[in-house]
Amino acid sequence: MRFDVVTLFPDMVHTCFREGVVGRAVEKGILSLACTNPRDFTHDVHRTVDDTLYGGGSGMLLKAEPLCAALESIPQHPRRCVVYLSPQGERLNQALVRELAMNDQLVLICGRYEGIDQRVIDLCVDREISLGDYVISGGELAAAVVIDAVSRLVPGVVGQVESVAEDSFFAGLLDAPHYTRPRTFRGHDVPAVLLGGNHLAIESWREEQMLKRTFERRPDLLEHATLTPEQEQVLKRLQGQT
Repeated sequence: MRFDVVTLFPDMVHTCFREGVVGRAVEKGILSLACTNPRDFTHDVHRTVDDTLYGGGSGMLLKAEPLCAALESIPQHPRRCVVYLSPQGERLNQALVRELAMNDQLVLICGRYEGIDQRVIDLCVDREISLGDYVISGGELAAAVVIDAVSRLVPGVVGQVESVAEDSFFAGLLDAPHYTRPRTFRGHDVPAVLLGGNHLAIESWREEQMLKRTFERRPDLLEHATLTPEQEQVLKRLQGQT
């Protein structure tokens, strides 16, 4: 899979992936990651990429010409999706991550200042995506999050495929708690069920913990989760305890 990031600060993006699973996948050729700087498509001595807003208002806006030129310079794959990281976009979740992973190429536009000229969105953007209801200084960190989340679903990126399937949100629920050695740490013991070797009991415990965590911390996720009849019974028991 190919990731292309349109950014004024390419070093911010590359620095995020010098290590870790994405960096290793890039080294192996499973993923490719490239940055394109709109400043390279300006024609004035100051390499100007922003300007004041029509109609007034504070702040500066990224100009349409260098952004569109940067986008048009990027090689296009057949299944490509152009994404603008924006506070006005749809909220990123695991279902959306799975949709994005179905593409061969993701082009991620990183805004700065007051954002980008609306005409770039109208002409070039397929989807606007937001990390959440808050504002950060630019789209680079958001682009890194999207790259990392999508990359985990690309075959060969994560060594243990089972670990991806067990991640939080993969099945619509939060993950269960996990433990490793030592068995006792500062007076806190590993739950006995995890030490007994009964895999059916362990799976049952983990499933209940997933439901319990989701019910307590993110009950909104249960509205869209597809539960088995056994999970429905566990959830009813948990609801009866409140």
